Amino acid sequence: MSPPLRVIVGISGASGAAIGLRVLERLAETGRVETHLVISAAAERTLATEIGPGAPAQARSLASHCHDHRDIGASIASGSFRTAGMIIAPCSIRTLCAIAYGQLADLLVRAADVQIKERRRLVLLARESPLHLGHLRAMAQVTEYGAIVAPPVPAFYLKPRDIAAIVDQIALRAIGLLDLPLEGLPVAEWRGGGV
Repeated sequence: MSPPLRVIVGISGASGAAIGLRVLERLAETGRVETHLVISAAAERTLATEIGPGAPAQARSLASHCHDHRDIGASIASGSFRTAGMIIAPCSIRTLCAIAYGQLADLLVRAADVQIKERRRLVLLARESPLHLGHLRAMAQVTEYGAIVAPPVPAFYLKPRDIAAIVDQIALRAIGLLDLPLEGLPVAEWRGGGV
C-alpha cells in the first residue's frame, strides 16, 4: 500500500468557511490523504459565525494534524516536509496579498510560500468582490509565482439543488486542481447544453 498523500488545508478569515470544512471532509472520506490544517485567527471567528460555535473544533476533528497559525516553526513551514500541495479555502485578500508580497508573519502564509518555492501546487480560493487594481495585481503576482487562483464560483450549469451542493462542487473543484491520484472522488462535469 502506498503512503498517504499529504495535503495542507488553510482556512483564512474570508466568508465561505464552509468550503474549507467541505475540503477537509472530502479529503478525509478518501482514507488516503493526511491533512495538515491551519486556521487563521480571523477564520476561527468566521467559522463560528457562518457555521456555528462548534465549527472550528469540527474542522480540527477532520484533519489528521492541526497546526497553530502562530507556530512558524511547524513542520509545514519547511520545504523538507513533502506535500502534494496546499489549498486555502477560502483565501482572504489579506492572505493572498501577504503571499504575493512575501509577508510571512504567520504559519498560513509561510506554508503557502513554501509550496511556491518548492514548486508544489498552491490553490487559493480568493473570496472578494468587487476587486480593485491592487487585488488584481496581487492575484497576477501569485499566478506568476505558480499558484492557482480559483475564486469559488458556482457551476450553475450543474443546476445545484441547494447551497450544500454549491459548496461541495467548489470543494471538489479545488481538490481536483491539486491533481491527486485519488480514484472514486466524484468530480463535477459539464453535462451538455449550449450557448
